[in-house]
Amino acid sequence: MATFDHLGITVDDVPAASAQLSPVLEALGYTRTHDAPDLQIWGQPGQPELLLYPAREPDTGPHVHGRVGWQHLAFSVDSRDEVDRLHGVAMQCGWLAVREPKEYPRFTERYYASFVEDDNGIRMEFMHSPAGWGTD
Repeated sequence: MATFDHLGITVDDVPAASAQLSPVLEALGYTRTHDAPDLQIWGQPGQPELLLYPAREPDTGPHVHGRVGWQHLAFSVDSRDEVDRLHGVAMQCGWLAVREPKEYPRFTERYYASFVEDDNGIRMEFMHSPAGWGTD
């Protein structure tokens, strides 16, 4: 059986992207396990690692949402309050609020989420859905 092991993300400037991403990942319970100018890695027991790599061609970012490639990475959390807290952490680190925390009844009756985007166009979602995604 195959398992999802890690996610590599390409950015224009690894240290700058790391400064913006690290507080959010730490708030999610991740720990930085590798710290170098050309590679940053965060891990959490039982979860896939997240890796930051430098772009092969400088100044080719940011990624534009809706184009082929990255869509978003969603983190399921335990409560609406946790969605709000993580959204606040991202805002303090200079992320863009794509969508403020709110309900998404088109997904489920109790789906609550926020969407944020960093300077590289990396979009994340913090979501809480007690019934699970796509079920009522």
